[in-house]
Amino acid sequence: MRIVAGTAGGIHLVRPPEHVRPTMDRVRGAIFSSLGEKVVDANVLDLFSGSGGLGIEALSRGAARATFVDSDSKCGQIIRKNLALCRVTGVVQNMDVFKFAELYAEENQFDLIFADPPFTKKPGDFDFATALLTSPHVKKALRPDGIFVLEKLYSSPRPADFGGWEVRREKRYGECEVFFLAKGAEENKSAIRNPQSAI
Repeated sequence: MRIVAGTAGGIHLVRPPEHVRPTMDRVRGAIFSSLGEKVVDANVLDLFSGSGGLGIEALSRGAARATFVDSDSKCGQIIRKNLALCRVTGVVQNMDVFKFAELYAEENQFDLIFADPPFTKKPGDFDFATALLTSPHVKKALRPDGIFVLEKLYSSPRPADFGGWEVRREKRYGECEVFFLAKGAEENKSAIRNPQSAI
């Protein structure tokens, strides 16, 4: 597991604990190829960050800031090690992703939000993807022209409720499916009507 490109390109990352599934290098590379110049100078939020691979890849490619959120304290330690290895800086928050979004994420704060939550594999598993899609706090934290990148298991049901998100692109990479999402027209109209909410 390594950083694909940028100032830290080629550096191998410390892997997360065994129960955590990191985004594969080729999937991460494809995600950032799709985002292109949107990464440069971006303020990035990496939810369920694991080893920090997505946020660190963004910093390596020119993002201005990155915040990493994971409830696992071991993941927090590993993210800090990987930031040091790659000689980049970021803010690491060891707490529940949804609590962070509700209590600490500011309105229109982030240009890019990445989320690689635990996959829903069998009936009864908590559906993190749908919970993220329907969270008003996650949506509020994204800027009007921002992108929310969400990973899910391809074989699990497609979300029945996208919570008003506009699906800009969806792509399958092996067992993983990636959605590139933007705020719907109504959310952006609201931001325009309320200029104090725009940054």
